[in-house]
Amino acid sequence: MSSPAPTSLRILSVIPPMTQLNTPYPSTAYLTGFLRSRGFADAAQEDLALALVLRLLSRPGLEKLLELSEAVARPSAKLRSFIAQGARYIATIDAVLAFLQGRDATLAHRINTRGFLPEGPRFETLEAYADDGSGDPLSWAFGALGLQDRARHLATLYLNDLADVLREAVDPRFEFVRYAEQLATSQPSFDPLHQALLAAPNWVDETLQALTIEALERHKPELLLLSVPFPGAVYAALRIAQTVKAQNPTIKIVLGGGFVNTELRELSEARVFDFVDYVTLDAGERPLLALIEHLAGKRSQQRLVRTFIRDEAGDVKYVNFVEPDVPFADVGTPTWDGLPLERYLSLLDMLNPMNRLWSDGRWNKLTVAHGCYWKKCSFCDVTLDYISRYDAASAELLVDRIEAIVAETGQTGFHFVDEAAPPKSLKALAAELQKRGTAVSWWGNVRFEKTFTPELCQQLANSGCIAISGGLEVASDRLLNLMQKGVSVEQVARVTKAFSDAGILVHAYLMYGFPTQTVQDTVDALEYVRQLFENGCIQSGFFHRFACTVHSPVGQKPEDFGVKLLPLPESPFAKNDVGFIDPTGVDHDQLGVALKKAIYNFMHGIGLEDDVRRWFPFKVPRPTVARHKIARALG
Repeated sequence: MSSPAPTSLRILSVIPPMTQLNTPYPSTAYLTGFLRSRGFADAAQEDLALALVLRLLSRPGLEKLLELSEAVARPSAKLRSFIAQGARYIATIDAVLAFLQGRDATLAHRINTRGFLPEGPRFETLEAYADDGSGDPLSWAFGALGLQDRARHLATLYLNDLADVLREAVDPRFEFVRYAEQLATSQPSFDPLHQALLAAPNWVDETLQALTIEALERHKPELLLLSVPFPGAVYAALRIAQTVKAQNPTIKIVLGGGFVNTELRELSEARVFDFVDYVTLDAGERPLLALIEHLAGKRSQQRLVRTFIRDEAGDVKYVNFVEPDVPFADVGTPTWDGLPLERYLSLLDMLNPMNRLWSDGRWNKLTVAHGCYWKKCSFCDVTLDYISRYDAASAELLVDRIEAIVAETGQTGFHFVDEAAPPKSLKALAAELQKRGTAVSWWGNVRFEKTFTPELCQQLANSGCIAISGGLEVASDRLLNLMQKGVSVEQVARVTKAFSDAGILVHAYLMYGFPTQTVQDTVDALEYVRQLFENGCIQSGFFHRFACTVHSPVGQKPEDFGVKLLPLPESPFAKNDVGFIDPTGVDHDQLGVALKKAIYNFMHGIGLEDDVRRWFPFKVPRPTVARHKIARALG
């Protein structure tokens, strides 16, 4: 069989489970749009993450789940609740999904009666909300109206109950977002993943295999691209690859994406290539073009770009014939063609109006620029391509892309997924949107730098900006300097207040456990965060534990940060997180529980007047921060 001309190659890009349920992960949209811009008319895409959830959470799916639950020898309280109400779950599941997909809005009335949906243990969280005297624990959040949102929150709790049942009755690795994450997170050995992949498939695996075979029959691909953004998508991606090889071993399979770019940079594990043929690093456009030329017989294997292969001797080789990357302006417009946009689920996990954006609504995901214009933060993987290679496009081109996407999808909501969108680019983008009269809603991630003046924040709001997220990290000027964040706490307060005053919701990414962070630093940081909420600077936040990575300044020069790295084990597979010894000896895990409890309550307007020490179940020092420091900074 002769090699096909490159543009006739049938290419299928796949989103593996699990990513998001409310909107497609953008990697396949970017790749498919790029390939079509280069003449590959047969480039297609599939979201098997969404397909898997919709197949499991269907009437036939729940009939099977009930059968499997009844076979469990010692069912937990969660399983007993599901078994007792199994008939009601089966009767309601299709209607609930149609409601969450926006296809049956009137069902909200029945859901809100609290008599239509079966209620499992997840509904107990409602009892944590204070009753305002109406007898309805959700009235504070939704009032007498808010019909759709209230019903969506109840329907989300219903789905979360079903996820718990799937986890207990079928697959303990199951999650709606990160499936089997622990099998891949910084695993120096491929053994756990390999053993799981060679084990007999459970019902979730069998369902994914069936969906994979159906996708192969629809598209008949010659080249399959598996985009793996997170550790929680690795297991399912390799299950898909395993199924494809069993069905048609001539299909070439490429593994790429954020997880690969971050954790598999020193890959030497040959067994990975029992499942895939190629593993590519960093921005996928150039490696993909080189690979396609190779498969067409127009380029030797030695001229592949940023690609791992297994040679004839069975050894893993990294091939990198150096060629310039495709400029950001030339990557084409993402396309969602082929993805079932009407079937994504708008969920409402968190009642906070900012926090809900991550799971509620069908957002077109787009980047303003490639890489990060700042690329100095010491906790960040600043040495990697997706951060270090900054490449922007003109505002005119960005709005051209925005308008093309709106015309294709009918959706005017955009989430800019940059590490930190540049203020200069956002200003130009806002001006171009206003000049053309392009009506969109958008949100994205920024650095809280002083360039975001009240005037610029208002201009962004006028152009359609509804929300902004950004890293405050540890609210401590000493630690912000050590991080090379380039901001101060008071500056962050003024910038976030400017956004809020313009009607833009603000989410703060927060961190604990940074090198040399003391208990006093943590208590002071929480006091700053309390004041930011109290003064209306931020509406939402999330505390995550600092992790030292081998690609960050802390991982590369730990002595500059007062810590000592623990030796890394020999790692033929994933390599990213690295342990370290902090001379402060603080138990950050214990502090983290209190921080997360506090932020959850702050987001619901609870406890903002209280001493922050109340959130810690053990004695901590009094904050050294003046109680009204942020208010004074705002003047």
